[in-house]
Amino acid sequence: MHPIKPRTTDFSRTFTLCVDGKATLAFSASTMREAQELCKEGWLRSDLCALTCQDQALCTPTSKLTVRPALPEEERIYQQSANTDSEDLSLVYLVQIDGASDNPSA
Repeated sequence: MHPIKPRTTDFSRTFTLCVDGKATLAFSASTMREAQELCKEGWLRSDLCALTCQDQALCTPTSKLTVRPALPEEERIYQQSANTDSEDLSLVYLVQIDGASDNPSA
């Protein structure tokens, strides 16, 4: 987990990060603008390029990363899997990560 801390507010929403249009992970942020900043993080793209799902990289260096509000099912998965005790950013994978035991989550 990387030590990025979202702005502290009493209100946060669940967002979904899509890689080339595919819902890949869910996370919480205060605003859409804050959520979109995650797409610009080099460490995230690196991590996504290193992870695989069914022997396919989740991301390539040229993949398009986009953010949208989470669908109800994605939000449910996030709420069940996120580490809400931590102030660090919790990323919950919505796809099966090769080699991980309790997916979909990170």
